[in-house]
Amino acid sequence: MAARPLVARQPNERLQSLIQEAGCSNAGLARRVNMCGAEHNLDLRYDKTSVARWLRGQQPRGRAPGIIAEAIGRKLGRPVTIDEIGMANGKNLASGVGLQFSPTVLGAVEQVCELWRSDVGRRDFLSGSTVAASALVEPSRDWLITAADTQVARTAGSRVGRADVAAVRAMTDSLVQLDHQYGSGHVRPVVVHYLNSVVSGLLAGSYREAVGRELFAAVARLTELAGYMAVDTGQPGLAQRYYIQALRLAQAAGDRGYGGYVLAASMSHLAAQLGNPREIAQLARAAQEGARGRVTPRAEAMFYAAEARGHALLGDARTTQTVAGLARAALDRADSAGSAGDDPVWIRHFDEAYLADELAHCHRDLGQAEAAAQAARESVDGHPESKARRRAIGLVLLATAQVQQREVELACHTGTRAVELLGTLRSNRGAEYLEDFRARLEPFRAEPAVREFGSRLEARAA
Repeated sequence: MAARPLVARQPNERLQSLIQEAGCSNAGLARRVNMCGAEHNLDLRYDKTSVARWLRGQQPRGRAPGIIAEAIGRKLGRPVTIDEIGMANGKNLASGVGLQFSPTVLGAVEQVCELWRSDVGRRDFLSGSTVAASALVEPSRDWLITAADTQVARTAGSRVGRADVAAVRAMTDSLVQLDHQYGSGHVRPVVVHYLNSVVSGLLAGSYREAVGRELFAAVARLTELAGYMAVDTGQPGLAQRYYIQALRLAQAAGDRGYGGYVLAASMSHLAAQLGNPREIAQLARAAQEGARGRVTPRAEAMFYAAEARGHALLGDARTTQTVAGLARAALDRADSAGSAGDDPVWIRHFDEAYLADELAHCHRDLGQAEAAAQAARESVDGHPESKARRRAIGLVLLATAQVQQREVELACHTGTRAVELLGTLRSNRGAEYLEDFRARLEPFRAEPAVREFGSRLEARAA
């Protein structure tokens, strides 16, 4: 049969992965496809050269993709779709990619790899997608009620060992540092290409049960980082897809604590950025419930702080104060116990400065200007210069509190410091905080300090 190329004629990595998993040669697959076709009264005459062309990106016409999927599925002992073999030709690629919490480990791997491929390929449905609150809350419910994965080990593909897992962790640590200092605009393309080109191959390899759990844990963390970077580059709809998949990977890793972190530190904060206060509290409480007894006091403190953000946006000062008190108490336990070494790497950053940042947001949203200013100062003073974005956001929070106190000239001075710091970054989050601050200055637009600050912003934009 004649063949037609896939869009952009990209190598069919999905088909390659399944052939490796099935332990099939190109010639062997061709024979199976021809035999399967005969059962459907099709006279197929494929050979190993035909399979090589499919792997290079060509796609057979008519019913052939379905026959290929059926033949591979028989060898694997499970159903296989034409999407899985990379031959849907765009027809079955739903805009919902990455939005489901897959019931199986194999499905989770397929979905997250499809998300990475689509992101690298700059698929329009990803870049233009919006966030639906239900798309954040529903996976949290699935995570709460889904039983643990009984097995993640694989026996097909290249061997994956602990050195490979260590490499993913080291790469993640390096990317986190770069992101803190320079912003996601500089770093995110590197993360996505690494996930698509290297990490996807590791997930498709063979690994023992223990190594597999460690691999899924490492990949969950890097996937969450890619989601955070999507937020910082102004793509919240893409971020939610990464967060959902990070949550599912954490489940495969058997790490309930990190799953809770994804809900409270990632999904909940995304809901906060988008102004969905009820979802903020729901996600944070789901984290608390689902990870109960599985996390250290430092993680508990972060979970409570995230919940407090939701109550503050709802205008519930009493509940905010109560939950913020629980966060402080948990962090005090973490610090007084001297057990920082027991904390997993993903929560070690949460210290007094980070808690102060969370509380500054709460006080700002409740209109408690003096408390907001104090918390913002503690946040800025507590973060090292290497965390430039965090310090810049803290400065904007401080400037906002100063506006609320009607100290407009001082607020503009503080805002200018934030502008200078953000000038060293490529961060959409920072720009959004600045825009919010500028809107709060609007009632005072006639004052000289405000006009001068506006001119600085315009010069920066130019």
